[in-house]
Amino acid sequence: MPKVLTYAKGSIIFFEGDKDERIYILQSGSVVLTQTDLETGNQLSELVNVGEFFGVISALARKPRMETANVVTDTQVVQMSVQEFEKLFGGNQAVLMKMLKVFSKSLRLIHRKTETILKTEVISFPPETGLLIVAKCFFDEQKYHSCRSVCEKLLLKFPNASNAGTAKKLMDQAITQEKRQAANKSKIDELASSVTKDDNALKQFELPMFERFSKQYVDGDVIISEFEPGDCFYLIQSGQVQLEKCIKGTMKNLDILRPGEFFGEMAILDNSPRSATCIAKGNVKCLEFNKENFKILIMGNPQIAMHLLKLFCKRIYDQHQRFSILVIRDLQARIANVFLMYDDMTPVIERGPDGSPRRKFFLTMNDVAHWAGITVDEAKEELNKFSAKNKI
Repeated sequence: MPKVLTYAKGSIIFFEGDKDERIYILQSGSVVLTQTDLETGNQLSELVNVGEFFGVISALARKPRMETANVVTDTQVVQMSVQEFEKLFGGNQAVLMKMLKVFSKSLRLIHRKTETILKTEVISFPPETGLLIVAKCFFDEQKYHSCRSVCEKLLLKFPNASNAGTAKKLMDQAITQEKRQAANKSKIDELASSVTKDDNALKQFELPMFERFSKQYVDGDVIISEFEPGDCFYLIQSGQVQLEKCIKGTMKNLDILRPGEFFGEMAILDNSPRSATCIAKGNVKCLEFNKENFKILIMGNPQIAMHLLKLFCKRIYDQHQRFSILVIRDLQARIANVFLMYDDMTPVIERGPDGSPRRKFFLTMNDVAHWAGITVDEAKEELNKFSAKNKI
């Protein structure tokens, strides 16, 4: 059962970095959440209002606290476990929807800070202009199938756009190059076919009623493109989905999503254009839910809203972790933290011939460069230093 606790002025409910899976509601008094600004090192403060939850993100993500909860005046709080939170509020659609929208805004804020640290020029384009920019990025990187996929989206959604002719010409060129490329195309990374499904997350979606939402994609298909209007979201049933963003004419890797994870939900929560491009990595099967039935789905299935809430919390924590990497000045330390981050995301330990623990990372040189926010040449140079010391 939830507990009512009293804290005296000057107390600390939890510290930044604590591993604590409890959630709190402020009943009376005053609590301020403080955390260190990763860019400046200054303290950031946020006042918790009476009746508000706090400690939710780290608890639901099952990650260390990202802030310290300071008691400013004598205070009373309700403390509960994650299980108790789910039992009490899992069916409260109003609370869950409010949290989803708040966390969606938090996630977008972290994305904007990441773009700033990468010195990305954030420009708003009309959807058809942005789609053509993304298509050209793919073409320049010889990802012709993905280029063709984005051009098809542009022509389907904006057939009368002023750049439709340019998009059609680019698509034809991509089709020609794709045919030439097909003969030499390598096999899909075996990692994609060996991913373990999140059975707990997927069980609720295996009923026949969900089959009508099923969509299948092949390697390189662009499921959603940056800049296009957001009118649906997806749940991955099998395969992997690569998240990328067009930055200064180059596609940058943001994340790899696996079975049981959602994507595209941010755009339909806050009515904004897509902020990233999602590409099938190997064969992918998804459930597609449109904007109209999203709220009905959430309202009628609180367990889905709870799963989505947990996903948002995990993403916020992961994005915060990635941002913390980008502000590290020492490149070797930055790259080392990339591997620590990836290890935290997929903690699979193997044993070498001598019995010592070993870790395989399915990362390319480009991946390391993208995660660390550096050039490929810089990544090569720093990784060679690790290799010379038998660290990699």
